[in-house]
Amino acid sequence: MTRIGAGFGSAAQHSESFYSIISHIPGLKGVVPSDPYTAKGLLTAAIRDDDPVVYFEHKGLYLNKGAVPEESYVIPLGKARTVKPGKDITLVGISRMTWVCTEAAEELQKEGIDAEVIDLLSVSPIDYDHIIDSVRRTHRLVVVDEDTPVCSLASDICARVAEEAFDYLDAPPSRVTAPHTPVPYSRPLENNYVPNAGRVVRTVQGLVS
Repeated sequence: MTRIGAGFGSAAQHSESFYSIISHIPGLKGVVPSDPYTAKGLLTAAIRDDDPVVYFEHKGLYLNKGAVPEESYVIPLGKARTVKPGKDITLVGISRMTWVCTEAAEELQKEGIDAEVIDLLSVSPIDYDHIIDSVRRTHRLVVVDEDTPVCSLASDICARVAEEAFDYLDAPPSRVTAPHTPVPYSRPLENNYVPNAGRVVRTVQGLVS
């Protein structure tokens, strides 16, 4: 179990989101819960799994509240979920970025753009089938990833969609990520470092116009 996420003035040493490194190592699994329900279900699944599983907690989600069943349950490893259906573009979020996508989708709805939001939940294995099925219906993709862009999950997902769903795309698969720099200690700089709904909205507008 490890923590991820910027936005708390903890500098680069305590703010990175290195799940892409784990996903690169064969034999390791990795999960990224996004709310209390998935936190419990994925932790249970990780403990019960026969393989080593790295569990990434985002610090920005610690105060989030939600319904959690008292009884034991598991969320299957390697499965994404759709948290909002849509028909115009697919937004893929990772951990807290799922809720950045949801916020962006609400703003886009005011402009008549109906965004589908997918919560990745697992960084290894990745549920490519779930994402590609969505893109085949929406014909556009934006992956929102708090990690830096080079060799990132956002890059990998965009590449996979371009390979397997190219004929369905009406625009290039796109990424909204942190810049390729360490997380800054300066709070104003850090606030601009983390992807936000405004950046997602502007990216989508450029793809559907």
